[in-house]
Amino acid sequence: MTANRTEEIDLRSDNGAPVAPEIMAAIERANHGSAASYGDDAISGRLTAAFRELFETDLIVLPVISGTAANALAISQITPTYGAVFCHEHAHMNTDECGAPEFFSGGAKLVPVPGEHAKLDPDALTERIQMNAEVGVHQSESASLSVSQSTEFGSVYLPDELRRISGIAKDSSLRMHMDGARLGNAIDRLRCTPAETTWRAGVDVLSFGATKNGALAAEAIIVFDRELAEGLERRRKRAGHLISKMRFVSAQLEAYIADGLWLELAGRANRSADALAVGLQKVPGVTLAHPAEANEIFLSMSNQLAEGLEKSGIRFFPWPGERDVYRFVTSYCTSSEEIERVLECAERIGREAH
Repeated sequence: MTANRTEEIDLRSDNGAPVAPEIMAAIERANHGSAASYGDDAISGRLTAAFRELFETDLIVLPVISGTAANALAISQITPTYGAVFCHEHAHMNTDECGAPEFFSGGAKLVPVPGEHAKLDPDALTERIQMNAEVGVHQSESASLSVSQSTEFGSVYLPDELRRISGIAKDSSLRMHMDGARLGNAIDRLRCTPAETTWRAGVDVLSFGATKNGALAAEAIIVFDRELAEGLERRRKRAGHLISKMRFVSAQLEAYIADGLWLELAGRANRSADALAVGLQKVPGVTLAHPAEANEIFLSMSNQLAEGLEKSGIRFFPWPGERDVYRFVTSYCTSSEEIERVLECAERIGREAH
């Protein structure tokens, strides 16, 4: 995926990247002959064992085709219609899912909590849970908590940080959900096992993401407590995410986790982000707005530099609500040549400005 000097370089989102060749090959392999529908095919039948091996525990895995569906269905499973879901104020489910968690749960209320770099502040979380309890029947009942790994601002929770937050949740009898849309990027950065940053850290239900990291349309809801999975299959069906040709979703997930492919892809994206973040910070006036710990980089820079990069064919995203802050997102196929071109352009524009 090397860009020539006239091609645009798209760093707006990893959603814009093509399907990874290994994933496309898995879809092609699945595309022969007939197979049982609605997840009764052989490939779907192998997923549970594969994910149990990956996470080193018993679990239930249900494929879906979007992260919004995974989050909303997971939240609806652990939150009653009159319940409250504590999440970061910048969490994707709070800012970018058009009320899907509230809709799928039948009316549960998202309760935003502050914290630096989109990570929940434990003290603020404790205070908000206590406030919620003090109001009593006049407030939605505290039911669940959601964290994002990595976060909306590209930061990563350490396992100890997750354990502290899950401890707060358990003390108040809250179930814990993790939005793992970019879980692979976080695990690559942490160099820990999938178990260490999920169920061993207190996570009950996980939205396991693949689409942002090389898949076509493949996510999964993973439930680490079998009792919590009761009725979830019917929720998925009612929501329209029990796909008739499920083998093509399952084939992607199977290939994604086989032989560590998902971490290899995430590692490529992270290394590209590292190089981009280091290089751009050498340009006068450019600073990191948030720690660059996964494959999202948030930079504060001048309008002149931003406009110059845009004119050079480099695409990125001005972040809403934060003046002069821009998001750059690398993917598994962001090339070193593309990174070099971005840095060359930024250095040239920086020199001209001074």
